[in-house]
Amino acid sequence: MSVKAAVMVAPGAPIETWSLPDPEIHAGGVLLETIASEVCGTDVHLYKGKLAGVPYPIIPGHVSVGKIIESFKIDKDAIGRPIGKGDLVTFLDVHEVCGSCYHCLLKNQPNRCPSRKVYGITYGVQDGLFGGWAEHIYLQPGVHILKLPEGLTAEDVIGGGCGLFTGFAAVGRSELTMGDTVVIQGCGPVGLSAAAFANLRGAGRVILIGEPKDRLALGEKLGADVILDLGALDQESLFKEVKSLTAGRGADVVIEASGNPVAVSQGLEMIRDGGTYIVAGHYTDAGEIQVNPHLDINKKHVAIKGQWGTEFHHLVGALQLLAKHSERLPFASVIGSRYTLDTAGEALKNVESLKDTKAIIQP
Repeated sequence: MSVKAAVMVAPGAPIETWSLPDPEIHAGGVLLETIASEVCGTDVHLYKGKLAGVPYPIIPGHVSVGKIIESFKIDKDAIGRPIGKGDLVTFLDVHEVCGSCYHCLLKNQPNRCPSRKVYGITYGVQDGLFGGWAEHIYLQPGVHILKLPEGLTAEDVIGGGCGLFTGFAAVGRSELTMGDTVVIQGCGPVGLSAAAFANLRGAGRVILIGEPKDRLALGEKLGADVILDLGALDQESLFKEVKSLTAGRGADVVIEASGNPVAVSQGLEMIRDGGTYIVAGHYTDAGEIQVNPHLDINKKHVAIKGQWGTEFHHLVGALQLLAKHSERLPFASVIGSRYTLDTAGEALKNVESLKDTKAIIQP
């Protein structure tokens, strides 16, 4: 049986539709019918050739939800819940971490494992159906599978996509405490998710900065208390607004989710003395900034942390909260448009141009 897939053959080349063979299912493997896969900023980076070590041609789509077609000697998900034919599942896109290197074995940081591979990014077409822009996805033995909690749909999950998990991870890494004032820089999927989870964690005030207006409106719906439109504020006015909202101190926590280098220098200006700054938006190299180590970091006693990638516990936690607070977290409403495999190239263009906050592929 052949499977239809949208293939990114090379950076900048038109997306092609290929017919590929269904895989042989090995013990511990699961075959999914793809219900929805996201088109995110990472896919735009892939299309522009901004990630190293990508084995083009590839099937993109690193975060997906699928329905189980067939499984072989596996009847439970990674946290012990029964799974079977017809169940909706998602999965951790990171696979093949070694479990024995310095990062895996000693530091519990598998996202830094040099052997890690990622569905939709570092597997080529020749490896198999290892991306969500296809009618079927093959989950290899050992992939961490997670059954969707009761009441959640594929669109609830993919409306947040990888940003849902990255935003959750960034808020956790910030260690914000109840009552903290939090600034979120950027109102794409990562920023929207960070605003939502900061609110749920008990932030006293969530200030969301970004543009365009329709994305900021989504931020209000998801939990931002104050929105600041970059299209209407120059840098000095932005700083003044944040200081006025924080009694002149600056925010307790700032989370960068924009991918713009300028945001980092601005974030260091908006944070209070002794605050925490999380850089989560720079998945690729967007350029350099000038930082004064004394004035921006040391004298302010600022903690700066990077958040690169996610781990399985981020998926579990984010989906548990999404299921519990589904009315407060309407991530399905973030979806701008739905595309077929044949229109995946159009989806990429619309995500890059910000026409769609979140685009999804539904094969």
